[in-house]
Amino acid sequence: MRAPLDRDKLRAFMAELARGARGIGTGRVYLVGGGTAVWLGWRPSTIDVDLHGEPEQLFSDIQGLKERLSVNVEFARPEDFVPELPGSGDRHVFVEKIGAVSYYHHDPYAQTFSKVARGFERDLEDAERFVGSGMVDPVRLSELVGSIAAESWAKYPALSPAGTVAAVEEFVKRLRKGPSR
Repeated sequence: MRAPLDRDKLRAFMAELARGARGIGTGRVYLVGGGTAVWLGWRPSTIDVDLHGEPEQLFSDIQGLKERLSVNVEFARPEDFVPELPGSGDRHVFVEKIGAVSYYHHDPYAQTFSKVARGFERDLEDAERFVGSGMVDPVRLSELVGSIAAESWAKYPALSPAGTVAAVEEFVKRLRKGPSR
């Protein structure tokens, strides 16, 4: 079992990934989930770094990188679990540029939506932190989720559209009562 990933180890991973990208051209990598939470200081560590990016060649040595740094890596994006929110591609938050690789937090609204849909207490706490940080406005989150086209839910048969929208509304109500922490 690998040691938890803290901010220093995440930074080292980002630097090594960028170093390995030389000669590929520019790239973009999006942090998701625990990586975002650790980078922003919401948690001291996470089990793995969830990310995705482009071009795909950025990740050609991902197995070697995982072994050298003893890091767990998962390729994931919120849209793997929930429908894409309108305008998601315009809401990624810049983290930093290392070499030719620019790092971003994947759209905070999409991350929050995915966490609320999953509904685990730790996910809901992370979702609260997105709101508390000012990265997500709960009213706007509700509007975005409510505007998902009906046909977009077809790729997610495990999700009930009505139930998922209700979970978001319940999350917003929970925020009005105050954070759980």
